[in-house]
Amino acid sequence: MKQKFLLLLLTTASFANINNINSLEADFIQKIVDDKNQTIIYHGHIKAKKPQYALWQYIKPIQKSVYILENQAIIVEPELEQVIIKKIGSNFNFFELINNAKKITENKYLARYNNTTFIIQTKNGSIISISYKDELENSVVIDFTNQLENKKLDNKEFKPTIPDDYDVIRD
Repeated sequence: MKQKFLLLLLTTASFANINNINSLEADFIQKIVDDKNQTIIYHGHIKAKKPQYALWQYIKPIQKSVYILENQAIIVEPELEQVIIKKIGSNFNFFELINNAKKITENKYLARYNNTTFIIQTKNGSIISISYKDELENSVVIDFTNQLENKKLDNKEFKPTIPDDYDVIRD
């Protein structure tokens, strides 16, 4: 579930200029509400670049980094001193998903992927939020601030540094 959730989050990070984005950098607040009305709020920073690169840096309440490198996700969790490496499949292309999002009102777009519907809110051509229900029926809202669109990002920024003493789990 974490893998799909992270992929869906990447989708959200890639929408800055719905049709012409090549990269995006932004701060985010992610709010997840479960069916018992329990809420978890995460704060962090995202960088995303075509074709399929992304780095989600969670700052609080926990620190972790999630790297997406085309066909794999690498999750570095300092508090657990571990790294999880997952294959994500080649058929997921979040930039293509963005380009196929349909405008439903002046500042609202709808996109679908794997039976999940995403609602994307924009303001002045920039993504300000995305919301969806995940596979466990949790309501997820991600708000973006300080967006930088089409900034030049070096591929090296998406290469994780894995300390030698961390456990590596391949999933």
